[in-house]
Amino acid sequence: MKHWAVKKCALALMCVVPAAVAIPPEHKVSELPELEQEAQHDTASERITSYFTRYHFSSLTLDNELSEKIHERYFELLDYSKMFLLKEDVEAADEYRHLFDDMLKRGELDVAFDIYQKSLERRFQRYEYALSLLDEEEPMDFSAKDDKYYYDREDAEWASSLEELNELWQSRVKYDALNLKLAGKEWPEIVETLGKRYNSALNRLTKSKSEDVFQTLMNAFARSVEAHTSYLSPSNSERFQQNMNLELEGIGAVLQSEYDYTVIRSLVPGGPADKTGELSPEDKIIAVGQGKGEDEEDFVDIIGMRLDDVVELIKGPKGTTVRLQVLKASQGAGGTPSEVEIVRDKVKLEDRAAKAEVKEFEEGPYKGRRLGVIEIPGFYNNLTADVKKLIEDLESKDVEGLIVDLRGNGGGALTEAISLSGLFIDKGPVVQVSDGRGRIDVSEDKDGKTYYEGPLFVMVDRYSASASEIFAAAMQDYERALIIGENTFGKGTVQQHRGLARRFDFYDNPLGSVQYTIAKFYRIDGGSTQLKGVQPDVVFPSFVEASEWGESKEDNALPWDKIDKATYSTVGNINSAEVKELQQQLNQRIEDDPEFSYVFEEIERFRKERDKTWVSLVLAEREEKQEKQKAIQLERVNERLKRAGKKPVEDIEEAPEDFVEVDPYLDQAALVAFDFIDDKQLASN
Repeated sequence: MKHWAVKKCALALMCVVPAAVAIPPEHKVSELPELEQEAQHDTASERITSYFTRYHFSSLTLDNELSEKIHERYFELLDYSKMFLLKEDVEAADEYRHLFDDMLKRGELDVAFDIYQKSLERRFQRYEYALSLLDEEEPMDFSAKDDKYYYDREDAEWASSLEELNELWQSRVKYDALNLKLAGKEWPEIVETLGKRYNSALNRLTKSKSEDVFQTLMNAFARSVEAHTSYLSPSNSERFQQNMNLELEGIGAVLQSEYDYTVIRSLVPGGPADKTGELSPEDKIIAVGQGKGEDEEDFVDIIGMRLDDVVELIKGPKGTTVRLQVLKASQGAGGTPSEVEIVRDKVKLEDRAAKAEVKEFEEGPYKGRRLGVIEIPGFYNNLTADVKKLIEDLESKDVEGLIVDLRGNGGGALTEAISLSGLFIDKGPVVQVSDGRGRIDVSEDKDGKTYYEGPLFVMVDRYSASASEIFAAAMQDYERALIIGENTFGKGTVQQHRGLARRFDFYDNPLGSVQYTIAKFYRIDGGSTQLKGVQPDVVFPSFVEASEWGESKEDNALPWDKIDKATYSTVGNINSAEVKELQQQLNQRIEDDPEFSYVFEEIERFRKERDKTWVSLVLAEREEKQEKQKAIQLERVNERLKRAGKKPVEDIEEAPEDFVEVDPYLDQAALVAFDFIDDKQLASN
C-alpha cells in the first residue's frame, strides 16, 4: 500500500553519520524479505476470532472499540520503547484504527503485514545507525556530566524526525557500551561485542518470517482481550506440550519476550535454574554461553533475538552447562550484568517435592521450642500424600505447630490445593469456580477426616499464586490458619488450551494454538482471588505495595468481584484483636532485628530507584554505585559473622553460604507462631 512504501536507499543514508572506523553492516536493507500472508493464516485468524468471541469468560464483542485497542497494542508490540518508528509511520496507520476487527473476522491481514514490513525496515535502519557509531580507534566518553539514558519511554511521544531518533540511539548505544565496560571489557572488545550484537540483529531481521507477523498481530488481539489470553505459534505450541509433559531438558524456567528482552516469567520449582538461587522472576537474560572450562564458548548476545532462537540456545542435553548473563530485576536498569552457570537437567519429581524441617530456637524467649516447617514449591500430583507423610514425621519430633511455606509457589494442580486443604479441615467447600455464564461449581473436601489438628500457619509472598492462593484463602476463611507474609499475586482465573488445527486441514504449514480464560476462582466467603489475591493476617514489610505488583499490574486483567458465600462454618477462632496484637509484636521485634534493618535499607533503595526512568551514562557514577553495593553486602556478611563469634572476611566469596543467604522472614514467622500459640494457651487457661 502507498502509505507503507519505503524508499530504502534514502532511509539508509539520511540517518547515518559514519564514525571514522565504523563497524560495517553485514547485510543490506534489500535483503529484508517481503512478508506476505500465508494460506493458513486466514483460517487461523477466523478460528482464533471464534474462540475469543464465543468461549472467553468475558463474552466480548469484536467491534470498533476493541479494534482500537488491538491497533494500539500492535504498535506497542512492534515498538514499545518508541525507538524505531516515527510519528509519521504511526499516523499513517490511523485510518485503519477501526478496521482491525473486520480484518480479523475475515482473515484479510494485508494491512497488518504492511505495517510490520515498515517496522522491519525502520529496525534495520536503526541497527545500521548503531553500527555507524562504533569506532575502534575512538572510545566513547563516559565522563560527560549529567549524561543519561532514558530507558523507560512508555509515556514518551513518537519521534518526529530521524534526527530525533538518532539522538535516542546515541544514548542507547552508549548505554550498551557502558554496561560492557562495567562488566570488565576493554574498548576493542566492547566494539567487537556490540558489532556482533547489532549485526546479529540485522541478520535476524533478514530471516523474518510471515509467522512472526501473524504471531505479533494475534497476540495484540489476545492481550487486548485479557491478560492471560494468548496465541501460540506452532513452535511455541510444541514447547507448551513439552513443558506440560516435563520432556524438555533445559534450565527449568518459563521465558517470555518483552520488547527486545528475554524475561524470566517464572522458575520451575526444583529445576536447575531454581536450584542456583541466583535467578528470579522478571530478571532479564541478555546473553547465553555454552560450556565451561576448556569447553567454554563465547557469550552470544540475545537482546532483540526471537524467543524461539533464545530457547534453542538455552535448552540442550542433560548434564551440559549453559551460562547466562543476567540483568537482575532488583537492581533496575543501572545494574551490572551477573553471570549464572547452570547444568541442564530434566526437572525431577523429587526436586519439586515438598520438604520438611524442624525449626528450633537456640536462644531467646522461645529457646528449645520446635516448629515444623513444610516448604511446598508447587502443587504437583501426589503433593497431599507427600505432605501427609511429612506431617506424621514432624509430629513424631514433638513440634508445637506447623508452618506451610508457600513463598514463591506459583500454583499447579487445583485438585491438590483442594485435597491439601482437606488435611487441615474435617470436610467442607474449599473453592468456588464460576464460568462466563454465571454457573458455579463448588469443590469440596469430603473425607470427613482432619489429619493435623495443631496450630497452623501459612507463609505467602507476592509470588504465591493460583493454587497457592486457593489453599491460603480457604485456610483463612475457615480461620484454620494464620496467614503471614505479603499480599499474594492475585491470579484467580482458569485458562483453556486449544489447538487450531482440524483433522481435514491440508496446509503446507502447521497451525498454532490459543489459550484463553474460561472461568474465575472464588473464595468460599464469595470474594474472588482475582486481582486482590490473599491479604495476610500478619503483614511483613514489602518492597512493593499490593497495587504495584502481580495481577493488578497486568494489562486488561479481569476485575475483582464477588459471588454468594458457600455454606461452611469456621473451625478456628482467630479474632481481629489478637491479630492486631501479633502485628504490633512483630513490628516491635523487627525494629531491633539487624536482619530486618538490612531489609528496610533495601526497600528504601528499591523505592528510590523504582520511579526513575533513566540511568547514568557516567562511568565514575556507575562504578561508585557498584562498589558501594558490594561494600554494603560485605559489611552485612561480616556483621553476621561477628554476631556468630566468627572472624570477618575480606571478600564475600570467602564467607560461608549460610552467612550470605539468610531467611529473616522465616525466623520472624516462627516467632509470630509462638506468640500466637502462647496467647491461645493463656486464653484457654
